[in-house]
Amino acid sequence: MKAVQFRQPGEPREVLEVVERDKPVPGFGQVLVRMLASPVNPSDLAFTRGGYGLKPQLPATPGFEGVGVVESTGGGPLAWLRKGKRVAVINDRTGNWQEYVVVAARQVVPVPSGFTDAQAATFFVNPATAYVMTQKVLKLQRGEWLLQSAAGSALGLMVIRLAKKYGFRTINVVRAPHAIDALKKAGADEVICTESESIVDRVMAITNGAGVRCAIDPVGGETGTRVVAATGIHGHTLLFGMLSGQPVTVDPRGMISGAKRVEGFWLSDWAKQQSVFGMLGLFRQVRKLVADGTLDTEVAATYPLDKVHEAVEHAERNARGGKVLLRIDGERK
Repeated sequence: MKAVQFRQPGEPREVLEVVERDKPVPGFGQVLVRMLASPVNPSDLAFTRGGYGLKPQLPATPGFEGVGVVESTGGGPLAWLRKGKRVAVINDRTGNWQEYVVVAARQVVPVPSGFTDAQAATFFVNPATAYVMTQKVLKLQRGEWLLQSAAGSALGLMVIRLAKKYGFRTINVVRAPHAIDALKKAGADEVICTESESIVDRVMAITNGAGVRCAIDPVGGETGTRVVAATGIHGHTLLFGMLSGQPVTVDPRGMISGAKRVEGFWLSDWAKQQSVFGMLGLFRQVRKLVADGTLDTEVAATYPLDKVHEAVEHAERNARGGKVLLRIDGERK
């Protein structure tokens, strides 16, 4: 079979290669999945560079999520129930950018027949992250403000649609003025352009000097620092990325006097702390929200596995123009 791998961390377009491997064999409690598609996520690129929370065991294959069909199992009741089904594949061990993968049966989730492969391939990482942060961790209430940076990203747009569905309001941070109209059209309540505006000043003006209780930031650096500073008394900020590659700085005086909280959020780690029934409930809710369009993902382009270099270049060049997918054909005839 064909697989994408890297032998050492580095720039994806330089270190990724397509190689031949033997098809893996599932053990007890595992399933063999013929992969159909997998997105190019920022986490995949960070993993390839060696800058992700999960360090690669070299040689390594990227691809934390995707969709495929369970072809066989190594035995076990749950694995047997998954056989023959099209499933979303959550894979933080062996990577989905290959024609076949073996994962634990609990890491595949059957997807509705009405879902396209693109919807199924992007079913978990962004949709579940957006839902869990806003509804499970921050527990935003109707009418409450949420401040978010990188608001024009696929996840940022999902948060805006969640706000409309659940009744909270969004203050959205972008870097360039051309993104303002698109976000307003998508339902953003307020938009701050850092090219010409101060995040803290605008947030204070919008909230009558109170600041926001809830904020999320995947950028880090100066943007993340300003997002934290714009929270008010008992402010709660979730840091879930580091797109800038720079750390966030906090003022201890403001943190102490404001009883503020800043914490990291990693979906994989959060999921490991949940019960099986809790995760099944999350999957059901996310499926509903994908089906009704709230957590749907726009696809910008699709590339075959052999064109992985073009795919990652497209994803980095046009990060806010929709998700880039790798189409994986399975075993060649």
